[in-house]
Amino acid sequence: MHTTARLRRVILQPFQGVGRSVAFLGTGVLIQLGVLFVMALPWMLFVPVAMWAILLAVLVPLAAVVLAGPLVTAAQHGRFRTRLGVDIPSPYARRRPGPREWMRTPTGRRQLTYHLLYGPLLALAAALVLLMWLAAGAAVLVYGWLWLVPLDWRVDHPGYTTWAAYVTASGIALLYAAAWLSGVLSRLDIRMATVLLGPSREEQLARRVDDLTESRAGLVDAVDAERRRIERDLHDGAQQRLVSLAVNLGLAKATLGDLPEDARRVIDEAHREAKEAIEELSGLVRGLHPAVLEDRGLDAAISGVAARAPIPVRVRVDLPSRPSPTIEAVAYFVVSEALTNVVKHAEASRAEVTVERFGPTLLVVISDDGVGGADPARGTGLVGLAKRVASVDGTLSVDSPVGGPTLMTVELPCVP
Repeated sequence: MHTTARLRRVILQPFQGVGRSVAFLGTGVLIQLGVLFVMALPWMLFVPVAMWAILLAVLVPLAAVVLAGPLVTAAQHGRFRTRLGVDIPSPYARRRPGPREWMRTPTGRRQLTYHLLYGPLLALAAALVLLMWLAAGAAVLVYGWLWLVPLDWRVDHPGYTTWAAYVTASGIALLYAAAWLSGVLSRLDIRMATVLLGPSREEQLARRVDDLTESRAGLVDAVDAERRRIERDLHDGAQQRLVSLAVNLGLAKATLGDLPEDARRVIDEAHREAKEAIEELSGLVRGLHPAVLEDRGLDAAISGVAARAPIPVRVRVDLPSRPSPTIEAVAYFVVSEALTNVVKHAEASRAEVTVERFGPTLLVVISDDGVGGADPARGTGLVGLAKRVASVDGTLSVDSPVGGPTLMTVELPCVP
């Protein structure tokens, strides 16, 4: 029984899915017959004799086929999708161009090459394969056809059964050949259509870059929104609880005068640690996303950072309009981290921060009169800043010769 099942699978395996291939080829022949009908319509209506009439009968249908190229392309895409389940990507990233623009593009020229050259040749080969299917079917059913001929003919031709056996065997072989050719022709058509009716490799790479850029921008915005949410939760939740705790401890220290010295010492220590925790949490909240940045913009936020610095920091912000929240956040964190590095490592006596907008670019410049020697290749802080800037397609450059001064320049794409 297993041998019989295995033999059946071997015999029928070449015909698996062949129905879809045959329907696919037949649909392609019908589409090309429509194109052929348009090309032959003038010759069916009249017989041109003069040269101008012949040119008109050739050029007008050809122009009609060229103008209908996008529609024929859509029909071919539907054929591949419905008959074979092959979804050829649209060569147009957004909108479909008009006929004149379409003919001038490499995409349009590739599609015309398919419709006017490879499509007709593949349709001709598909028609021959379909005729092979019909011939093979007729040959396999030859015994059935013989029962339709008169009995006298069969009596007069006693060797017809041998002849019919040869024809049947040939029909079976032709069936296998037609099934194989159908698969080969379908795969060839898929390959040609993918190259000529879909986007080129360069267009696919460009579209992939656009998709990755868009998804990365969405990820950066999502991270920034999550950072703002954490800042609000800390500010409105944990920080307020710590403030309430510090107030209660301060009241206890002030009102409970008859406490033992050990208990008073514990309350003093708890009060001091609560205030230190509030200060640390405030710094953490400002590091995540300062509320002043969201409420009043870069000028106020950077001025706050400069006011907290232990060295004089001159700030100049000239922005006609606020950039996007993500760009604002990146600019703020770059300035904050850069000033922190100046205080920690530069041994500077003063610093300067300039934020200006030049067309679509937000320019941030941080300079100091310190000892210099800052190298992005060695400092993890500068590497982190460069990655943060690069996350929004910005650039960061550092000019810091040994002995100073240091000049950090950041260019960010300024999206209103």
